Amino acid sequence: MPRRMLLWIAFTLVHVWVAAAGWWMPNQPMGDVHLVYEPWSARALAGDGIVGVTEAWVYPQLALAPMLLAHALAGIGGYDLAWAILVTLCDAVAFWLLVGDGRSRGRRTAAWFWLGFALLLGPVGMFRLDAITVPIAIVGLLLLATRPTVASALLTAAAWIKVWPAALVATAVVAMRRRGAVLVGAAVASALVVAVVVVSGGAAHLLGFVTMQTGRGLQLEAPVSTFYVWGAALHIPDWWIFYDRDILTFQVTGPQVDAVIAAMTPLLGAAVAAIAVLGVVQARRGAAYRSLVPPLALALVLAFMVFNKVGSPQFHDWLIAPIALWLVVDRRRARGPALLALACALLTQLVYPLLYMGVMLAEPFAVSVLTARNALLVVLLVWAVARVARVPVRVRSRAVALAES
Repeated sequence: MPRRMLLWIAFTLVHVWVAAAGWWMPNQPMGDVHLVYEPWSARALAGDGIVGVTEAWVYPQLALAPMLLAHALAGIGGYDLAWAILVTLCDAVAFWLLVGDGRSRGRRTAAWFWLGFALLLGPVGMFRLDAITVPIAIVGLLLLATRPTVASALLTAAAWIKVWPAALVATAVVAMRRRGAVLVGAAVASALVVAVVVVSGGAAHLLGFVTMQTGRGLQLEAPVSTFYVWGAALHIPDWWIFYDRDILTFQVTGPQVDAVIAAMTPLLGAAVAAIAVLGVVQARRGAAYRSLVPPLALALVLAFMVFNKVGSPQFHDWLIAPIALWLVVDRRRARGPALLALACALLTQLVYPLLYMGVMLAEPFAVSVLTARNALLVVLLVWAVARVARVPVRVRSRAVALAES
């Protein structure tokens, strides 16, 4: 059997299994689709207000587009199935571009990694908005070296759905010599989105997703919340887990929690800035694209995850694109991070949806699994940063160095 055909058979089986698991696994892994995505988009179609335009919204404005698009497929079997089909179609386009003719071992390895990751992460990786951004990010990264303007426009559009692909745009600006083309693509894509929002009367809520995120507390699954979750597990007074009805998520509280909440956004910004500066230094020292871009992209994405107050399980979707690119260009160096990422995906599915009731009740076993997952994320971040710091650089003449300074 041709390798490419085998990959496509596996693609079909994985997507069918993951979609079906959304119906039978506990704790409603596809709950967001019919509980929030469908009502938000149905209101917009009915003319009863548009989130992000007529009111502040937790997501960037372009996030409404796939929610609306899913309604076109809802006649097949309801909105949940329509969402699964939409994600599968988007994935199929990116998978086709990634696999190509099936002759490249690096591309085949990246494709198998993607499928393995999706299987280990489970239905939460499909039934969340992040699933739409993954194939866009993969296509953008694959096109980055040859068509930086188009790639940047795609990545920027993805960032207007969920913010995390902004880390990939930042990687391109830092590491690529054709950064002017990258900036043009990002500017054009952003200008189009802003223009549509402003013309629609949503200027007042254009950046509402930023203010709503910065005002959030510590979500249960976030790495920084681990200490508070253990406090609840050990029944320490004033440490507990509660449900926030305003943002529909479980959060933690305890001593000095307000100070920690206030510190996390600046800490996230500082971590991203420090990694970006390291990338700039390596780029100016002559680091090659294939050596610098994949680990730098992974490090920046992981900074968004490790230092985030929100630790939703679907955030692990973000790991797919940078590691897939790394496997395409240098599978030997990417093997270790890929294996760690697969372990993170498996532990994440155990945390949610399988053990989530135990996590909410702060049962020690479930909390231990969550802790192991968060620890692996930190290890993966350290690995990626170390790889950026040790990336091979070209020795340049003093004249060239002076000319670039």
